[in-house]
Amino acid sequence: MTNDNALIVESAISLLLLLIQVPATAILFSRLLKGPRRNPAIEPQQPTPELLGRVSIVVPTLNEALRISPLLAGLSQQSYEVREIMVVDSKSSDGTPDLVKASQQKDPRFRLMTDDPLPSGWVGRPWALHNGFLYSSQASQWFLGLDADIQPHPGLVAGLVKTAETQGYDLVSLSPQFILKYPGECWLQPALLMTLLYRFDPAGIDTEQPERVMANGQCFLCRRSVLAAVGGYSSASGSFCDDVTLARNIAIQGYKVGFLDGAKVLKVRMYEGAMETWKEWGRSLDLKDATSRSQLWGDLWLLTSVQGLPILIVLTFLLISPTLSYSPTPLFLLLGLNLFLLVIRFGMLIAIAPSYDRTNAKGSWLFWLSPLADPLAVLRIFLSAFRTPREWRGRKYSAE
Repeated sequence: MTNDNALIVESAISLLLLLIQVPATAILFSRLLKGPRRNPAIEPQQPTPELLGRVSIVVPTLNEALRISPLLAGLSQQSYEVREIMVVDSKSSDGTPDLVKASQQKDPRFRLMTDDPLPSGWVGRPWALHNGFLYSSQASQWFLGLDADIQPHPGLVAGLVKTAETQGYDLVSLSPQFILKYPGECWLQPALLMTLLYRFDPAGIDTEQPERVMANGQCFLCRRSVLAAVGGYSSASGSFCDDVTLARNIAIQGYKVGFLDGAKVLKVRMYEGAMETWKEWGRSLDLKDATSRSQLWGDLWLLTSVQGLPILIVLTFLLISPTLSYSPTPLFLLLGLNLFLLVIRFGMLIAIAPSYDRTNAKGSWLFWLSPLADPLAVLRIFLSAFRTPREWRGRKYSAE
């Protein structure tokens, strides 16, 4: 191929990539600019008398014996704002119920129940939460769903409820501080998290479009009256991202939904190592159960453009630049754009660093190299976007 022909091909490819990436960059930039206006992180607080018995906590469990102990200990440290702590177990075989019973001996607020057999069309987690809601006390004004893998600060519930009531939220969920332990997850997990941060408004911004609302079921507080009005978890019965599905359904009904920074009040240890993180978390991050097909394709375009391609384009340019005898303007515009996107990406690492506890992590320095995992993270979203899970937490589901 002659130099002129090579120049034409390089320019054409560069222009095509610019047409794909520039609009996506503008969308990303508009979202990131909202960051300075976000609500501050939730702070742990002491309860006040008017909070007495306001909250029923429900924890769904299925073989959580290896990681539920920090949660049970943390819930025992919550004060009188918590009326009851219901653990809804789905017939665990690893001793999870025994740990709950031991906590019950020390704190009578704990209640252990087994959910009914899983009906057709339901996913296990929303079914357990739905059962917990149905059997929880109607005297409680708030329903708080918590996952078994979180580690709550003693002032979590009081701080969460006070914030919700002060700011008029009907539903509010929190982003946690993630605990990292192993090198692979220090490298991969932040890249997977970034797929969420790039697609949605920052935590602490009240999203005006219900279909773009974010939520986190690990810590999910909702007014009991609101949850009753939408039929509990029935509208998210078959969703593998029931938290986002339910939050969006509630937002569509006109209720105020918030997603706030909870890094100061709860930590979470979700998965053990990079492979488990890739398999378990990666298959739900697409949020397809709560997203229209057009929105899903739009998200995939955005992630490819601003997260998946930049590192590949810059590395490709470094490899081919010695062979370039010309200065094709489109190519260097493309390089400039992708260097700009990488600067943003590394800047985001600084912004999210407080959302990670790397105190005891091996290879914690790999966190700062997580942008190199971005193409893999985007690939993971593609792989899960068009597949329905057949197994979740050891529970198998039919293909129907």
